[in-house]
Amino acid sequence: MNSPRAITRSLLVLVLAGISVGIARAQATGQFEPKVGQPGKDVVWVPTPQMIVDMMLDMAKVTTQDFVVDLGSGDGRNIITAAKRGARGRGVEYNPDMVALSQRAAEKEGVSGRATFVEGDMFAADFRDATVLALFLLPDNLNKLRDKFLALKPGTRIVANTFWIDGWSPDEQAELPDTECTDWCKVMLFVVPARVEGTWRFSQGEVTLEQQFQAVSGTLTEAGRTTPISKGRMTGDQITFSLPGAEYRGRVDGDRIDGTITSAGQVSAWTATRGAPQARATGAN
Repeated sequence: MNSPRAITRSLLVLVLAGISVGIARAQATGQFEPKVGQPGKDVVWVPTPQMIVDMMLDMAKVTTQDFVVDLGSGDGRNIITAAKRGARGRGVEYNPDMVALSQRAAEKEGVSGRATFVEGDMFAADFRDATVLALFLLPDNLNKLRDKFLALKPGTRIVANTFWIDGWSPDEQAELPDTECTDWCKVMLFVVPARVEGTWRFSQGEVTLEQQFQAVSGTLTEAGRTTPISKGRMTGDQITFSLPGAEYRGRVDGDRIDGTITSAGQVSAWTATRGAPQARATGAN
C-alpha cells in the first residue's frame, strides 16, 4: 500500500489538476462539475479509475441478479457501470450536486431505470438489500461501518478499492502494475461470513468455535477428549475445518449446520446445533 506521504502527494496533484479542469468546464457549460479533491462530509472526492471499477465488478462476479450499493457514490460510476452490465444499484451520496450529476449521467447512459442515486449520510444508510457493495472509502470510514457490514446476509460480496478494515483479510485481491495504473490500483474482495462463534453440539460430541472475521479456530470435544481444529474458515455461509484424519464441511443456517465429514475416504453426514447464541461473533477480539 502507498505510504501516507505518497498518498498525500498524489491527492494534492489530483486536487490541483481537478480544480483547474473543473473550473474550466463549469465556466463553459454553466453546470456543476466535480473537482477531484473537493471536500465532502467525511471524505474528499477522488474518483476510482474506470479500469479499477471494471476490475471490482469482475472480481465480485456481478450479474443481472445483483443489487449493487455504493456508499459515498460520487459521480456514480460504480453504480452506472454495474447497471450497464444489467444489474440494479443504488448510490448514496451526501452532496446533492453529485447526486444530480449521477442522475444525469445514468440517464445519458440509458440506465436510469436500474441505477438510482439518493442524497444521504453513508453511516445512516440502510443497505441491507445489497448483494454487492462497491466502495472506495478511507479506513476510518470503513472501520465505522464494520458492524453494519458484518450484519449483512452471509455471502454478500464487498469489493473495495485500495483501503479496507483493520484486521479483515481479503478473500481475493489483485493489483495492477504501475505501467497500467498509477494511483488507487488495488482491488480486494470480501465475502460476509456467517456468525459461528459458540458451542455446537452433534451426536458425537461438541465443537467450540471462535471467529475473527472469516477465520475460525476452536476445539472438538469427543468421548471426553479435546482436540484443536485447524484450517477453519468461513466463506459466506459455508464452513470448513479439519481435524487429524477428518475434514468437516457444512452450511450454516442460523443456529444449525448441515454438512459432511470426510475421513479415510468415507463421507458421512454431520448436523450440529448451537447452544446459547453469541451477541458478537466476528471482529471483536
